[in-house]
Amino acid sequence: MSTTSFEALACPLDGDPLQRRDGAWRCAAGHSFDIARQGYVHLLPVQNKRSRDPGDSKAMVAARRRFLEAGHYRPIAEAVSRAVLEGASAVGTLSCLDAGCGEGFYLRELAELAESQDEAPTLSLLGVDISKWAVLAAAKREKAATWVVGTNAHLPVQSESLDRVLCLFGFPVYPEFARVLKPGGELLMVEAGPDHLRELREIIYPSVKPPREDDEAAPEGFTRHSGETLRYAIALEGAEPIADLLAMTPHLHRASAEGRERAAALTSLALTVDVRLTRLVRK
Repeated sequence: MSTTSFEALACPLDGDPLQRRDGAWRCAAGHSFDIARQGYVHLLPVQNKRSRDPGDSKAMVAARRRFLEAGHYRPIAEAVSRAVLEGASAVGTLSCLDAGCGEGFYLRELAELAESQDEAPTLSLLGVDISKWAVLAAAKREKAATWVVGTNAHLPVQSESLDRVLCLFGFPVYPEFARVLKPGGELLMVEAGPDHLRELREIIYPSVKPPREDDEAAPEGFTRHSGETLRYAIALEGAEPIADLLAMTPHLHRASAEGRERAAALTSLALTVDVRLTRLVRK
């Protein structure tokens, strides 16, 4: 098994195919996007930004990296990687996008699992995130993939060019995912279940909201393939991993100052990980 960069990028300004040459990605209309010395490319036009520096901050990216590298979510990464490779032919290339890739943890885990198998396809990997700090961190760690600063709302990817799209604890944009997937390609999603990090939520919020009812209907353009629930316990020891977990979740901004103070006072925390892995097939 080998890992290669993903080449079927599209110009974020006009949608034309991009070609890589002379240290930049260029389209036929003359738009040019320089490849940073770390290896990533910025394909997020100013008009698609909601703020000057969108996405996770440098500190949030560092917190996520420490937490994930400690192995707390490795069972999730392993389940996702198995789902990506299931049914894939060992001959040819399997192209995979992590839409909202963060610092690249899940794509690195996918590459490692494929490397350990006797028969696995060549992986063509693409990571897209709106945070330049996340993409920078990913590009520093994994040179074989293509890393792009971009947005799921307007993916700088050519239509019908991907076999798999990952959206892990992210913000799905189903029409865009359907556009970039080949017919028969799969969207793999990981979403928080009703008990995910419940113990932390009970500390930082006055009350825990009841779980939402599951919507079994497949989004337009997709059919439901399968799903599974992953549920296991983790234990965090010390203030830093607890702070890192809070920093990498939406709860950091949703909790009140009092709730964040209660979390900061903790020195250990036992937690439930409860997530749903869903596989959807592009019609």
